[in-house]
Amino acid sequence: MSRKYFGTDGIRGEIGKAPMTPDFALRLGWAAGKVLTKHGLPLVVIGKDTRISGYMLETALQAGLVAAGVSVRLLGPMPTPAVSYLTRAFRASAGIVISASHNPYQDNGVKFFSAEGTKLADEVEEEIERYLERDIETVSSEKLGKVIRIEDAAGRYIEFCKRAIPNNISLESLRIVLDCANGATYQVSPLVLEELGADVITIADQPNGININENCGATSLDLLIQNVKQYRADIGIALDGDGDRLMMIDHTGEIVDGDEAIAIIAQHKHQEGTLGNDVVGTLMSNLGLEQAIKNMGLNFHRADVGDRYVMDLLRKHNGILGGESSGHVIVRDRIPTGDGTIAALQILNAIISSGKSLHELKQVMRKYPQTLTNVRIQKKIDLNENASIQEAVQKAEQQLGSRGRVLLRASGTEPVIRVMVEGDTPVETQQLAEDIAVVVEAVSKGHRRHTD
Repeated sequence: MSRKYFGTDGIRGEIGKAPMTPDFALRLGWAAGKVLTKHGLPLVVIGKDTRISGYMLETALQAGLVAAGVSVRLLGPMPTPAVSYLTRAFRASAGIVISASHNPYQDNGVKFFSAEGTKLADEVEEEIERYLERDIETVSSEKLGKVIRIEDAAGRYIEFCKRAIPNNISLESLRIVLDCANGATYQVSPLVLEELGADVITIADQPNGININENCGATSLDLLIQNVKQYRADIGIALDGDGDRLMMIDHTGEIVDGDEAIAIIAQHKHQEGTLGNDVVGTLMSNLGLEQAIKNMGLNFHRADVGDRYVMDLLRKHNGILGGESSGHVIVRDRIPTGDGTIAALQILNAIISSGKSLHELKQVMRKYPQTLTNVRIQKKIDLNENASIQEAVQKAEQQLGSRGRVLLRASGTEPVIRVMVEGDTPVETQQLAEDIAVVVEAVSKGHRRHTD
């Protein structure tokens, strides 16, 4: 079945435009309630980030769920991974997050967790879509669901996070600047770090409904870099609007991205003997991460882009660590979804345990220069079948040899082909990416560019 509403991470869009409207949210709540509670307790927990539109969608969703006979527990502003944890803690049949993650405030979205705290299977999302085509049928009054607000949700998640590092590890020697992106972590993540002993300077922790991700957070690091230098901090931690993404800054002001975070955590857990043999990245993961993992004597696997696909490969290989360059890091022996706070704690544990700085630890991985070029296309292109594009890719691969790699992939959300090239130098990767992009653009316009 071709899904009409669900993308790779739930349903997302601009508020006021289909499907992000109150009437759709009402129908979605009812449809989800009918499907998710067929074989489980008719109970769903709902969390949200700090967008002003979250109140509207929350009210509509809970009305639809109640009409389907489902009781609701409202968690309030809460990171996406916290909803995953609390879904399991409350033995709920599902969890719902109202968030558009790193998008600007004008957007919002709805994503679901199963009773196990994992992303919904494709077939469950497809069944919800089938129910969306039906008229709402309200259960009889005595079977209507009830709504209760959970007052201690934040405290439950804070204690869960603190258990992610050993009891004998204190962060009292660390000064940390924490950027909460004016998002869902603004209440909980500062307290986690403070209660573990760190000297915490918190920024972007004053959400007003429209400043989420605005020049702050994991997708905009200039503010964090500035504050790390100003306060002479040991580390900067940036989370995104819904708290499932992590980027870090070392004491020199250098960025530590998701690939480097995975390499650091992998090295520490491997030395502890708690990692296993397999680590999962994606097609976009830097070649340096793959080499670092293999240098540890471990297996590295590449999933399609998207944390649900990373999780699928982790299950397949019984691995506990995986993620994406963008900062989605899954530490599966702690929580079955990406969690920026949990991932940060793993790295802080490695810093304290090793006595090394973040700058020193990230040297475990040599990061290859990577150029990513987006080519807007006018028509759909079969990348594997087009001779001109394949010829351009092969030419670049021959030049790079074992020193790099080339990847072309179509965006799942917009008419764009992403051209990624890794190599020894930024100049080389930039030139090769541009050469391939020119060919892709020519093919999109319906003609072949002649080259020497």
